[in-house]
Amino acid sequence: MKSTLTFLAIILSLLSVQAQTKNADVKAIEKQVDAMVNSWNRHDHSDMKTYCTADCSWVNIVGMWWKNLKEVEYSTQFYHTNMFKQTTMTNKGVFVRIINPTTALVHFKSYVSEFTTPNGHKIPGSDDIALLVYVKQKGKWLMTAGENVVIDPEAQKNDPVLHLKK
Repeated sequence: MKSTLTFLAIILSLLSVQAQTKNADVKAIEKQVDAMVNSWNRHDHSDMKTYCTADCSWVNIVGMWWKNLKEVEYSTQFYHTNMFKQTTMTNKGVFVRIINPTTALVHFKSYVSEFTTPNGHKIPGSDDIALLVYVKQKGKWLMTAGENVVIDPEAQKNDPVLHLKK
């Protein structure tokens, strides 16, 4: 009986340590998402190397695919200099799913204020969602891939999941 209780105590303490580690990982990832939002709102992406891997990739909202940190940083900065210089991004939610100790999927919901395209079209502010992939390298969570889309409020009304029996 005593050995069973000792075994259970060991299992519970291991589960507690694992839960604490997972919670710390989620907080570290949320902090990295905040760093990305801060770069956006400063319109200065020179610090991307602090929250992205060197081989990171990004597919933007119109399907442009940038394949390494140099391309991602250059292109993002280009658009902030030429199109997004007056925009703000608001973090509306970070939803982290730890896949394994070194990999996480993140759904990041945001609001981006209105902007004007290079050809003069005014685009209204929108809610967006991004799927981000994070990897843990040398103890630090870094984004290695991302893609963002606009959330279409009219299309959301027709989401089949709304009719799914719970």
